[in-house]
Amino acid sequence: MTTTDTTPVTEIVRARYGDLARRVLQTADTPDAAAASCCGPSCCSATATDRDADPISSNLYVRGETDELPPAAVLASLGCGNPTALAELRAGEVVLDLGSGGGIDVLLSARRVGPTGKAYGLDMTDDMLALARRNAAEAGATNVEFLKGQIEHIPLPDASVDVIISNCVINLSADKSKVLAEAFRVLKPGGRFAVSDVVVRGEIPDAIRRSMELWVGCVSGALEETEFLAKLTAAGFTEASIEPTRIYRAAEARTFLSEAGVDVDAHLDEVDGRVMAAFVRATKPVATKPLATA
Repeated sequence: MTTTDTTPVTEIVRARYGDLARRVLQTADTPDAAAASCCGPSCCSATATDRDADPISSNLYVRGETDELPPAAVLASLGCGNPTALAELRAGEVVLDLGSGGGIDVLLSARRVGPTGKAYGLDMTDDMLALARRNAAEAGATNVEFLKGQIEHIPLPDASVDVIISNCVINLSADKSKVLAEAFRVLKPGGRFAVSDVVVRGEIPDAIRRSMELWVGCVSGALEETEFLAKLTAAGFTEASIEPTRIYRAAEARTFLSEAGVDVDAHLDEVDGRVMAAFVRATKPVATKPLATA
Protein backbone atom coordinates (compact mmCIF):
# COMPACT_ATOMS: atom_id res chain seq x y z
CA MET A 1 0.00 0.00 0.00
CA THR A 2 1.32 3.42 -0.93
CA THR A 3 -0.18 6.42 0.81
CA THR A 4 0.91 9.83 2.07
CA ASP A 5 -1.88 9.91 4.66
CA THR A 6 -1.52 7.36 7.43
CA THR A 7 -4.88 8.12 9.06
CA PRO A 8 -7.10 5.87 6.88
CA VAL A 9 -4.82 2.87 7.38
CA THR A 10 -4.55 3.50 11.11
CA GLU A 11 -8.29 3.83 11.57
CA ILE A 12 -9.08 0.73 9.50
CA VAL A 13 -6.67 -1.34 11.58
CA ARG A 14 -7.90 0.16 14.85
CA ALA A 15 -11.55 -0.53 14.00
CA ARG A 16 -10.97 -4.07 12.74
CA TYR A 17 -8.80 -5.20 15.62
CA GLY A 18 -10.92 -3.40 18.19
CA ASP A 19 -13.94 -5.31 16.92
CA LEU A 20 -12.05 -8.59 17.26
CA ALA A 21 -11.02 -7.75 20.83
CA ARG A 22 -14.61 -6.96 21.80
CA ARG A 23 -15.81 -10.24 20.33
CA VAL A 24 -13.21 -12.20 22.27
CA LEU A 25 -13.97 -10.31 25.50
CA GLN A 26 -17.68 -11.00 25.07
CA THR A 27 -17.19 -14.70 24.36
CA ALA A 28 -14.19 -15.51 26.56
CA ASP A 29 -16.16 -18.10 28.48
CA THR A 30 -17.44 -19.80 25.30
CA PRO A 31 -14.30 -20.30 23.15
CA ASP A 32 -16.06 -22.10 20.30
CA ALA A 33 -17.98 -18.92 19.55
CA ALA A 34 -14.99 -16.60 19.62
CA ALA A 35 -13.68 -14.78 16.59
CA ALA A 36 -10.63 -15.98 14.73
CA SER A 37 -7.50 -14.26 13.54
CA CYS A 38 -7.68 -11.27 11.23
CA CYS A 39 -4.89 -12.94 9.26
CA GLY A 40 -7.34 -15.31 7.59
CA PRO A 41 -10.07 -15.25 4.96
CA SER A 42 -12.92 -15.07 7.47
CA CYS A 43 -11.61 -12.18 9.53
CA CYS A 44 -13.54 -11.50 12.71
CA SER A 45 -16.19 -14.12 11.98
CA ALA A 46 -14.76 -17.65 12.05
CA THR A 47 -14.97 -20.07 14.95
CA ALA A 48 -12.02 -21.49 16.81
CA THR A 49 -12.43 -24.71 14.83
CA ASP A 50 -12.20 -22.81 11.55
CA ARG A 51 -9.10 -21.05 12.84
CA ASP A 52 -7.37 -24.33 13.65
CA ALA A 53 -7.73 -25.34 9.99
CA ASP A 54 -6.66 -22.01 8.54
CA PRO A 55 -3.42 -22.28 6.50
CA ILE A 56 -2.21 -18.92 7.80
CA SER A 57 -2.95 -18.86 11.52
CA SER A 58 -2.86 -22.55 12.42
CA ASN A 59 -0.01 -24.46 14.09
CA LEU A 60 2.18 -21.45 14.80
CA TYR A 61 3.22 -22.51 18.29
CA VAL A 62 4.87 -25.69 19.54
CA ARG A 63 2.38 -28.17 20.96
CA GLY A 64 1.77 -27.39 24.62
CA GLU A 65 3.42 -23.95 24.44
CA THR A 66 0.15 -22.05 24.94
CA ASP A 67 -1.63 -24.57 27.16
CA GLU A 68 -1.21 -22.53 30.34
CA LEU A 69 -2.20 -19.20 28.78
CA PRO A 70 -5.70 -17.72 29.19
CA PRO A 71 -7.95 -18.98 26.36
CA ALA A 72 -8.75 -15.39 25.34
CA ALA A 73 -5.06 -14.70 24.67
CA VAL A 74 -4.91 -17.62 22.25
CA LEU A 75 -8.24 -16.82 20.60
CA ALA A 76 -7.17 -13.23 19.95
CA SER A 77 -3.87 -14.24 18.36
CA LEU A 78 -3.52 -12.36 15.08
CA GLY A 79 -0.16 -13.70 14.02
CA CYS A 80 1.48 -15.46 11.12
CA GLY A 81 4.47 -16.84 13.06
CA ASN A 82 6.10 -17.40 16.45
CA PRO A 83 8.52 -14.54 17.12
CA THR A 84 9.14 -15.63 20.72
CA ALA A 85 10.89 -18.74 19.43
CA LEU A 86 12.69 -16.77 16.72
CA ALA A 87 14.11 -14.27 19.21
CA GLU A 88 15.82 -16.91 21.42
CA LEU A 89 15.00 -14.88 24.50
CA ARG A 90 17.22 -15.14 27.56
CA ALA A 91 16.60 -14.64 31.27
CA GLY A 92 16.81 -11.01 32.36
CA GLU A 93 16.19 -9.46 28.94
CA VAL A 94 13.75 -6.65 28.20
CA VAL A 95 11.43 -7.44 25.29
CA LEU A 96 9.04 -5.21 23.35
CA ASP A 97 6.21 -6.62 21.21
CA LEU A 98 5.06 -4.18 18.53
CA GLY A 99 1.31 -4.50 18.03
CA SER A 100 0.81 -6.88 20.93
CA GLY A 101 -2.93 -7.47 20.50
CA GLY A 102 -4.35 -9.84 23.10
CA GLY A 103 -0.91 -10.39 24.58
CA ILE A 104 -0.07 -13.98 23.59
CA ASP A 105 3.53 -13.22 22.57
CA VAL A 106 4.07 -10.86 25.52
CA LEU A 107 3.01 -13.57 27.95
CA LEU A 108 5.18 -16.18 26.26
CA SER A 109 8.11 -13.73 26.28
CA ALA A 110 7.58 -12.97 29.96
CA ARG A 111 8.00 -16.66 30.74
CA ARG A 112 11.21 -16.85 28.77
CA VAL A 113 12.88 -13.78 30.29
CA GLY A 114 11.79 -14.73 33.80
CA PRO A 115 11.30 -12.53 36.87
CA THR A 116 14.54 -10.63 36.29
CA GLY A 117 13.40 -9.62 32.81
CA LYS A 118 10.43 -7.68 31.47
CA ALA A 119 8.05 -7.91 28.52
CA TYR A 120 6.34 -4.82 27.12
CA GLY A 121 3.41 -4.90 24.73
CA LEU A 122 2.55 -1.87 22.58
CA ASP A 123 -0.86 -1.49 20.98
CA MET A 124 -2.98 1.45 19.83
CA THR A 125 -6.38 -0.20 20.36
CA ASP A 126 -8.09 0.35 23.71
CA ASP A 127 -10.10 -2.87 23.50
CA MET A 128 -7.01 -4.93 22.73
CA LEU A 129 -5.16 -3.33 25.64
CA ALA A 130 -8.08 -4.15 27.94
CA LEU A 131 -8.07 -7.74 26.73
CA ALA A 132 -4.28 -8.05 27.09
CA ARG A 133 -4.28 -6.65 30.63
CA ARG A 134 -7.07 -9.02 31.59
CA ASN A 135 -5.11 -11.93 30.14
CA ALA A 136 -1.95 -10.89 32.01
CA ALA A 137 -3.85 -10.69 35.28
CA GLU A 138 -5.43 -14.10 34.68
CA ALA A 139 -2.01 -15.57 33.88
CA GLY A 140 -0.52 -14.04 37.03
CA ALA A 141 2.20 -12.35 34.98
CA THR A 142 3.93 -9.68 37.04
CA ASN A 143 6.80 -8.84 34.68
CA VAL A 144 4.63 -7.47 31.85
CA GLU A 145 3.41 -3.99 30.97
CA PHE A 146 1.09 -2.97 28.15
CA LEU A 147 1.57 0.49 26.66
CA LYS A 148 -0.82 2.48 24.49
CA GLY A 149 0.68 3.96 21.35
CA GLN A 150 1.50 3.49 17.70
CA ILE A 151 4.43 1.46 16.48
CA GLU A 152 5.61 4.51 14.50
CA HIS A 153 6.01 6.39 17.82
CA ILE A 154 7.21 3.99 20.51
CA PRO A 155 6.70 5.46 24.02
CA LEU A 156 9.98 4.18 25.46
CA PRO A 157 13.40 5.82 25.94
CA ASP A 158 16.38 5.37 23.65
CA ALA A 159 18.39 2.17 24.12
CA SER A 160 15.97 0.66 26.63
CA VAL A 161 15.10 -2.70 25.04
CA ASP A 162 17.15 -5.84 24.37
CA VAL A 163 14.82 -7.47 21.84
CA ILE A 164 11.98 -6.30 19.61
CA ILE A 165 9.43 -8.83 18.43
CA SER A 166 6.26 -8.45 16.37
CA ASN A 167 3.78 -10.86 14.86
CA CYS A 168 2.28 -9.95 11.50
CA VAL A 169 1.89 -6.25 12.36
CA ILE A 170 4.56 -4.22 10.56
CA ASN A 171 2.89 -4.99 7.22
CA LEU A 172 -0.15 -3.04 8.52
CA SER A 173 1.79 0.20 8.98
CA ALA A 174 1.66 2.91 6.34
CA ASP A 175 5.10 4.21 7.38
CA LYS A 176 7.36 1.18 7.74
CA SER A 177 10.55 3.24 7.57
CA LYS A 178 9.41 5.13 10.67
CA VAL A 179 8.61 1.85 12.45
CA LEU A 180 12.09 0.50 11.76
CA ALA A 181 13.74 3.78 12.76
CA GLU A 182 11.85 3.72 16.07
CA ALA A 183 12.75 0.08 16.63
CA PHE A 184 16.41 0.94 16.07
CA ARG A 185 16.16 3.89 18.47
CA VAL A 186 14.76 1.97 21.44
CA LEU A 187 17.05 -1.06 21.03
CA LYS A 188 20.22 -1.19 23.07
CA PRO A 189 23.49 -1.53 21.13
CA GLY A 190 23.72 -5.19 20.21
CA GLY A 191 19.93 -5.50 20.53
CA ARG A 192 17.99 -7.87 18.30
CA PHE A 193 15.11 -7.25 15.91
CA ALA A 194 13.24 -10.55 15.46
CA VAL A 195 9.78 -10.37 13.92
CA SER A 196 7.35 -12.52 11.99
CA ASP A 197 5.63 -10.74 9.13
CA VAL A 198 4.00 -11.11 5.73
CA VAL A 199 6.51 -10.48 2.93
CA VAL A 200 6.14 -10.47 -0.85
CA ARG A 201 8.68 -12.20 -3.08
CA GLY A 202 9.11 -10.71 -6.54
CA GLU A 203 6.66 -8.75 -8.64
CA ILE A 204 2.91 -9.33 -8.49
CA PRO A 205 0.30 -7.31 -10.44
CA ASP A 206 -1.17 -4.67 -8.15
CA ALA A 207 -4.75 -5.99 -8.16
CA ILE A 208 -3.61 -9.57 -7.45
CA ARG A 209 -1.13 -8.38 -4.82
CA ARG A 210 -3.80 -6.46 -2.94
CA SER A 211 -6.21 -9.39 -3.01
CA MET A 212 -3.61 -11.88 -1.74
CA GLU A 213 -2.50 -9.51 1.00
CA LEU A 214 -6.10 -8.88 2.05
CA TRP A 215 -6.45 -12.63 2.41
CA VAL A 216 -3.37 -13.02 4.59
CA GLY A 217 -3.55 -9.80 6.57
CA CYS A 218 -6.80 -7.84 6.33
CA VAL A 219 -5.04 -4.68 5.10
CA SER A 220 -2.64 -4.81 2.18
CA GLY A 221 0.85 -3.42 2.59
CA ALA A 222 3.44 -6.21 2.85
CA LEU A 223 6.93 -5.21 1.73
CA GLU A 224 8.78 -6.96 -1.05
CA GLU A 225 11.65 -8.83 0.59
CA THR A 226 14.50 -6.86 -0.98
CA GLU A 227 12.76 -3.61 -0.04
CA PHE A 228 12.37 -4.82 3.55
CA LEU A 229 16.09 -5.62 3.76
CA ALA A 230 16.95 -2.23 2.25
CA LYS A 231 14.79 -0.41 4.80
CA LEU A 232 16.42 -2.30 7.67
CA THR A 233 19.85 -1.30 6.38
CA ALA A 234 18.75 2.32 5.92
CA ALA A 235 17.54 2.39 9.54
CA GLY A 236 21.03 1.36 10.69
CA PHE A 237 20.58 -2.38 11.25
CA THR A 238 23.17 -4.97 10.30
CA GLU A 239 22.98 -8.72 9.67
CA ALA A 240 19.50 -8.37 8.18
CA SER A 241 17.93 -11.55 6.84
CA ILE A 242 14.54 -12.92 5.80
CA GLU A 243 13.67 -16.60 6.24
CA PRO A 244 10.38 -17.83 4.73
CA THR A 245 8.33 -19.93 7.15
CA ARG A 246 5.11 -20.38 5.16
CA ILE A 247 4.52 -19.96 1.47
CA TYR A 248 0.93 -19.04 0.67
CA ARG A 249 -0.41 -20.81 -2.39
CA ALA A 250 -3.07 -19.55 -4.75
CA ALA A 251 -4.96 -22.81 -4.34
CA GLU A 252 -5.40 -22.10 -0.61
CA ALA A 253 -6.94 -18.72 -1.38
CA ARG A 254 -8.91 -19.77 -4.49
CA THR A 255 -12.37 -19.15 -3.01
CA PHE A 256 -11.43 -15.83 -1.47
CA LEU A 257 -9.73 -14.58 -4.64
CA SER A 258 -12.65 -15.67 -6.80
CA GLU A 259 -15.09 -13.79 -4.56
CA ALA A 260 -12.84 -10.74 -4.96
CA GLY A 261 -13.26 -10.95 -8.72
CA VAL A 262 -9.80 -12.34 -9.45
CA ASP A 263 -9.45 -14.88 -12.27
CA VAL A 264 -7.24 -17.25 -10.29
CA ASP A 265 -6.58 -19.65 -13.16
CA ALA A 266 -5.49 -16.85 -15.48
CA HIS A 267 -3.09 -15.42 -12.91
CA LEU A 268 -2.00 -18.55 -11.06
CA ASP A 269 1.68 -18.26 -12.00
CA GLU A 270 1.75 -14.59 -10.97
CA VAL A 271 0.37 -15.32 -7.50
CA ASP A 272 1.39 -18.79 -6.45
CA GLY A 273 4.12 -18.82 -3.82
CA ARG A 274 4.90 -15.12 -3.88
CA VAL A 275 3.25 -14.07 -0.63
CA MET A 276 4.80 -15.60 2.45
CA ALA A 277 5.13 -15.45 6.19
CA ALA A 278 8.74 -14.98 7.19
CA PHE A 279 11.12 -14.51 10.09
CA VAL A 280 12.85 -11.15 9.72
CA ARG A 281 16.04 -10.71 11.74
CA ALA A 282 18.49 -7.85 12.20
CA THR A 283 20.88 -6.47 14.81
CA LYS A 284 21.61 -3.00 16.11
CA PRO A 285 25.40 -2.75 15.97
CA VAL A 286 27.41 -2.20 19.11
CA ALA A 287 28.83 1.30 19.14
CA THR A 288 32.56 1.31 18.53
CA LYS A 289 34.77 3.03 21.09
CA PRO A 290 36.39 6.26 19.92
CA LEU A 291 40.07 6.04 19.11
CA ALA A 292 42.34 7.25 21.91
CA THR A 293 44.10 10.52 21.22
CA ALA A 294 47.79 10.95 21.74
